[in-house]
Amino acid sequence: MQMPERGARLQPLATEQVVSHLRRLIERGELRPGHRLPAERGLAKQIGVSRSSVRAGLQSLTALRVLETRHGAGTFVTAGRPVLGPEPLRFLAALHGLGPDTLFEARRVLEVSIAGLAAERATPEDLASIAEEVADGFASVDDPHAFLLHDIRFHRAVAAACGNPILSAVVEMVSALFYEQRRATASQARDLRAPAHLHRRIYQAIRARDRGRAQAAMNEHLVRAQTAQASEAPPPAAAVAVHAARRRRAR
Repeated sequence: MQMPERGARLQPLATEQVVSHLRRLIERGELRPGHRLPAERGLAKQIGVSRSSVRAGLQSLTALRVLETRHGAGTFVTAGRPVLGPEPLRFLAALHGLGPDTLFEARRVLEVSIAGLAAERATPEDLASIAEEVADGFASVDDPHAFLLHDIRFHRAVAAACGNPILSAVVEMVSALFYEQRRATASQARDLRAPAHLHRRIYQAIRARDRGRAQAAMNEHLVRAQTAQASEAPPPAAAVAVHAARRRRAR
């Protein structure tokens, strides 16, 4: 069996050196959100690795949304709120067959508590963002796919208002997976005024600084949404296969 070349064996180690070096710079405050990284050549010399290893390390951190590349300007530490990419959760869902029930259970655990925190901590700017999504949701009740987008943005706005960037980032990640699962059946949605009214109730409770009422309204909203989505589910794959076989025999 042909052994891999020495350079190929060392590449993952060198890439990890790059990631570790940049992590230390961020932890020490030498690199902060919005800062531009040195050029690849300078980083390679500084760390003692090849430019290809630097490039691989930067790509890894870009995939994690720690860095962002701006064409013609260079590579920068990502500014703004922390965001967790949905890719790991997508793989988890695919490998273990995580369905809507599992996802809604996780959402209730997260978002009911988050609604309570938002009632205590929301700033005037947060309240304005939530109110805007409530209004846009009512304007979209005749378009299920547009309403789905406003639903996602409403929940993200509530999460942003809780004042905890970790919880906000987790909701961003979970809502991305929810959108992917939900959009396949969103066109079957009925009576979107009901969830729009629940969005408004959640907003009103947060604006009133009523933690208990905000949590209760969020829980009711998610329970109803779970029931509604279950009624929209496409037929099981086995049923589709049987139906297709019958059609072939009928020809």
